[in-house]
Amino acid sequence: MKLNKIAITTGDILGVGEEITSKALKIINPDKDKIIIIGKNLNLGYETIEVDPKDNGEFCYNSLKIACNLANEGKIQGIVTAPVSKEALHKSGYNFNGQTEILEYFLGDKSNKAEMVFIENDLRVMLLTRHVALSDIKITKEMIIEKTIRFHDFLKNKCKIKNPRIALCALNPHAGENGILGDEEKLIINPAINELKLQNLDVEGAYSADALFLKVGKKYLSHQKQDYDGIISMYHDQGLCPVKALTGDNSVNTTIGLKVIRTSPPTGTAYDIKGKNIADPNGMVKAIELMLKLL
Repeated sequence: MKLNKIAITTGDILGVGEEITSKALKIINPDKDKIIIIGKNLNLGYETIEVDPKDNGEFCYNSLKIACNLANEGKIQGIVTAPVSKEALHKSGYNFNGQTEILEYFLGDKSNKAEMVFIENDLRVMLLTRHVALSDIKITKEMIIEKTIRFHDFLKNKCKIKNPRIALCALNPHAGENGILGDEEKLIINPAINELKLQNLDVEGAYSADALFLKVGKKYLSHQKQDYDGIISMYHDQGLCPVKALTGDNSVNTTIGLKVIRTSPPTGTAYDIKGKNIADPNGMVKAIELMLKLL
């Protein structure tokens, strides 16, 4: 029988990654043979691969690289990452815009590309574009089709949803007002949706993001089932502002589309409370629990 094993990186040396990882593992108490810790030795009895801590950015990068190597060798089936600082990575010469991009570098290829999804129960929001300046955002019909299919496959194969229903946000306010406030909906998003429908995907939109997330918020706050199994936002803050406002630390940053799935808490490194033993491990608990559920 294949053992579903996961790697957990302890994250930024100067942050609370080590603390929240240790606390989370004590709360969940997963089987010892399911976990490999990469980074700092937490002395919890789990298999551990220690990384040289001399340089913070290099430590973070090498921790992820080791996890990816294990995934490429088939020794692990998932990766959970504690937070790291993009600035620390850049200062050490690693010019990636985040952990997602590093994972894609090692685990991706022409058919395997990273997508960022935030998950809290049946609320699942994928970002069409991720860490990109607003002035640099460019969307294409082909991009929408490719990424929507990737999201659909994740919902079907990993979340076990037989016929996933997906809604796409518009890029412009009020879905462009029929071209008055922008024509991306008319020229790009809606044609992509029509083509996806021809491929028998249950896809709807392009919906004005504020109206769509208003409905999402009402459902979430009243503990009702969401109308859609997944939502695709056109850019980072369009999706993450409402998700984080609604879910706080309960949503899990999930990377799909690569050889293995990666989960991470939605919180940052929290340098200001390092060593005070007051960091809340809830996000890391959620990240590990979701990973174990998806395997």
